[in-house]
Amino acid sequence: MQSKIPIGIQLFSVRGECQKDLPATLEAVSRIGYVGVEPWGYNGESIDWMGYSAVELRQMLDDNGLACCGIHLRTEALLGDNLGRTIELNQTLGNRFLVVAADKGRMSSVASIMELAQILDQVAAKLAARGMFTGYHAHGFDFDDIEGETAWNRLFSNTQPEVIMQLDTGNCAAGGGDPVAVLEKFPQRARSVHLREYGQPADAIIGDGSGDWERVFELCENSQNTEWYVVEQGSADGLGFEIPQQCLEALKGMGK
Repeated sequence: MQSKIPIGIQLFSVRGECQKDLPATLEAVSRIGYVGVEPWGYNGESIDWMGYSAVELRQMLDDNGLACCGIHLRTEALLGDNLGRTIELNQTLGNRFLVVAADKGRMSSVASIMELAQILDQVAAKLAARGMFTGYHAHGFDFDDIEGETAWNRLFSNTQPEVIMQLDTGNCAAGGGDPVAVLEKFPQRARSVHLREYGQPADAIIGDGSGDWERVFELCENSQNTEWYVVEQGSADGLGFEIPQQCLEALKGMGK
């Protein structure tokens, strides 16, 4: 069993707060007890995020004792000249995990899934020497059946083991998938896992729904290479910190 896995937060959970005051938001999530943050929405067109340069962002993280535990980006951030900017931003932030947040278009047919698999494999090879990884994050549509197999299973059956499978437990279940079965099927792929409750309203606290958390954690900590748990759970408008704080407290109550 590996050592305790640190817990970060996907900043989309508090996007309304980020848009109001990013420095104050980072201070707040650190004060709550999160040790990592994952920005969202990066497209590779510039070396900044939310109006702050990479250097300014890194300083804010350092000032609050936070690590950048990943970034959610568009597939386009990995293509052409955008890739160089994406790498530069994330090297400055100290982030190793470049994760496609969603690509509904490419996850809709066998041919386009294979195109995405090729993109991820090619980028993974370019990142390897830098100690960085690329991957893909789960949404409900990724578990649609595409010619006899879910889009998710097809993607990860056709990518190299280095490509991160960032399972999102809640999104997976909402799309008809089984988070436990996914973790069992693809060992050593989930370097980063999004923790989101399922079987309850969107603002439910982790542990209050139908998530099989004991089994999820057992798999992450014994048959996966999970380096980060990332909470993605907040209010519908991304305002306030109560839900993320209660989720973190619940996870700590589970011994995480």
